[in-house]
Amino acid sequence: MIDAIEQINAVQRQVGSRTLKAGEARVSTLSQTYQATLDDLWDACTNAERIPRWFLPITGDLRLHGRYQLQGNAGGTIESCDPPHSFTATWEMGGEVSWIEVRLTPVDAERTRFELDHIAHVDQDRWAQFGPGAVGVGWDLGLLGLASHLAGDGSGVSPEQSAEWSASDEGRRTMELSSQLWCEASIAAGTDADEAKAAAERTTAFYTGTPEA
Repeated sequence: MIDAIEQINAVQRQVGSRTLKAGEARVSTLSQTYQATLDDLWDACTNAERIPRWFLPITGDLRLHGRYQLQGNAGGTIESCDPPHSFTATWEMGGEVSWIEVRLTPVDAERTRFELDHIAHVDQDRWAQFGPGAVGVGWDLGLLGLASHLAGDGSGVSPEQSAEWSASDEGRRTMELSSQLWCEASIAAGTDADEAKAAAERTTAFYTGTPEA
């Protein structure tokens, strides 16, 4: 049985930076261990028939150097692929390009650790406005969908339920908690606490549609 609040708490978050050819980039990292074999988790993350069951409808050529498009969201190019351990891809949306890196590591025969880096050039003003939660909350919701899919018992939140669930009290509480935890990760990375909290309030308001406190 998937409990959304427990799921959010099960995710580990880290905020960092990376130097790319184009300059300094922000890195938001999520990781979680799932009750799934390495091959099954890889298939869930890369199979065009399974991705819509927990994330979004996807079209394109899901192989090395192929292009993909998530319905109503990002598209991009698959830049590297090492089945069943890792892949990287561009994340192109709204005229901007960032990158995702996904790594899968077996913990034992029945458990696999999922780790995702979202790497983006973010100017200081936008970072100060929303912080890592701008992308982090969205990825937390994606991992909730993945956990729900892997549970295999119909519990949790399916893509078909996501819009109604997001407007529910549980959905709002889940997004508020996610934003708070990204705030804590930002502070741990060295962001001023007051600035991080103000950014988290704006992020929470954006995702929940409620006014800032």
